[in-house]
Amino acid sequence: MRLVLASLTAPSGDPPRQETLAVLTDLLWAHAVPADGLEHVKARYTHDGLDLYLFVRAPTDDVALPRMRRLLDRVSHAIAAQGYVLTGAR
Repeated sequence: MRLVLASLTAPSGDPPRQETLAVLTDLLWAHAVPADGLEHVKARYTHDGLDLYLFVRAPTDDVALPRMRRLLDRVSHAIAAQGYVLTGAR
């Protein structure tokens, strides 16, 4: 199991809505495919947005990170619709 951290910011500066964590988690699951190896998602608010902790079934970090970047690319339009922008994944 590998862990990838994806950081999102809210450029609008608006305070986060209560349901945002659940919505973003659901969006990730809706866009995930079995080949991604996504096992679990934990979302937490930060001072300027939120972090998504993506637990991935992968043999190495070098395999897990590109898989999650592809997933995040697929869901980027839905993330943007919630008022967030992906600022990094590591």
